[in-house]
Amino acid sequence: MIASLQNPLVKQMRKLHSAKQRSQQGVFLLEGTHLLEEAYAAKYPLECVCCTSQWQENHQQLWQQISQSGSRIEIVTPEILQAIATTINPDGVVATATRQQGREVPHTGISLALETLQDPGNLGTIIRTAAAAGASGLWLSRDSVDLDNPKVLRASAGQWFRLPMVVSQDLRQTVLQCQAAGMQAIATLPTAKMTYWEVDWQRPSVILLGNEGAGLSADLAAMTDLQVQIPLCAGVESLNVGIAAALLLYEAQRQRSQQQVEST
Repeated sequence: MIASLQNPLVKQMRKLHSAKQRSQQGVFLLEGTHLLEEAYAAKYPLECVCCTSQWQENHQQLWQQISQSGSRIEIVTPEILQAIATTINPDGVVATATRQQGREVPHTGISLALETLQDPGNLGTIIRTAAAAGASGLWLSRDSVDLDNPKVLRASAGQWFRLPMVVSQDLRQTVLQCQAAGMQAIATLPTAKMTYWEVDWQRPSVILLGNEGAGLSADLAAMTDLQVQIPLCAGVESLNVGIAAALLLYEAQRQRSQQQVEST
């Protein structure tokens, strides 16, 4: 049992609280039973799993599954688990995993391009919603919140492991590639004349969403094929970016589902 803060593994895991260290090591933290279950279900390889003896006793089936997966497993004291976790009240297990390459986003269906998103809760919510609505994936600008921020993973409720996601080094170039592949680029702007439900979502589409405060940059907005609005009552300035994403994604799903019913 690991009980010392000076243990090399403990020191390494505590460093992963930093975005810089996660980037340098290519490793991220995965906290809590639910995320561990989702990672296992998605067959996402775990590097190391640290848990308390109490957690082991309470989750025998998951413990057995992880034990057979080849991951390193360490029993730690509750104090050590508290030290390596980023949450205030961890539920008894923290793991590490290596970022995998090659989760490319296809130029088909409905996808998202997110510019300078800063709030990890918003990004995690969008990931969760995109997976639920059957989106193809998302691109994230490199100046956005860290994709493997622990808060992003928790807010995604495990869908982080299922949705193809790529950090774009040049979001403008990414959008051009989408358009060249036949996708229509769509942005939400309060000045647009068309509402989002007037769009033909049967076509492959990429939805552009911008920063929580500043919105989408002018140069990206100018690239779009369609600009749409989400109608708001008087006195309401804007919607949360996660809510905006949900409205568009589910309208696309509604249209596509209706088309499938009509064609059968």
